[in-house]
Amino acid sequence: KNLDTLVRFFENQTAKLASTPTIWPTTGWLTSAFGSRMDPFTGKKAFHYGIDIASSFGNSIVATADGFVSHVKREKIGGNTVIISHGGGFTTVYCHLSKFAVRAGQKIKRWDVIGYVGQTGKALGPHVHYEVRRNGKAVNPYQYVLEE
Repeated sequence: KNLDTLVRFFENQTAKLASTPTIWPTTGWLTSAFGSRMDPFTGKKAFHYGIDIASSFGNSIVATADGFVSHVKREKIGGNTVIISHGGGFTTVYCHLSKFAVRAGQKIKRWDVIGYVGQTGKALGPHVHYEVRRNGKAVNPYQYVLEE
């Protein structure tokens, strides 16, 4: 009985880790961090709810955790946007994609390609705007990434 309890515990922990966004969505370099910053369009102080990762146009963008695609749509500011629900209160948002590689309702795994780096919407260059939300509130993605 104790072994069964232990096995269930580790299975549950494995599922929690799989649904936690612990990797970067693309290769590139950080051009804008999470938090207060000067808006590049208005020059005024504004809160940035994610991070911007500049990358080469067309580079793959991957899901940062297991989940299902809840939103695939072109937005005015975010351009081509994908939102993934991961369970455990986690949601991730990927904006400015050049192309989508997923559809709404699709089940995905960490590392699955969901789209490609672009410059759609309000963007100064090819990059992905990446957000992690916990229980609906934007949080700093850095606090979850396990690898560099």
